[in-house]
Amino acid sequence: MDLRTLLLAGAGVLVAAAMAARAFSAPLRLAGRAAVNTLLGLGALLLLNVLSPLTGLSLGLNLFNALVVGILGVPGLGLLLLVQWVLT
Repeated sequence: MDLRTLLLAGAGVLVAAAMAARAFSAPLRLAGRAAVNTLLGLGALLLLNVLSPLTGLSLGLNLFNALVVGILGVPGLGLLLLVQWVLT
């Protein structure tokens, strides 16, 4: 292979990599945001469970509860508490 062919192949690879990065940037950004919100929801559940002797409220620390609280925020926490109250 000569130098011209190698340069054209390298440019093609760079263009393909740039297109792939642009195509996957929005879903990766959304997944990262969901992961951060889930961690914040887990922190809120942990705080709720630490304060449970004072408030009498507690929820399980699991991925589903963390996702609900992380995505919906305070209304999600209220929703989980309401569901727990109705089911018990």
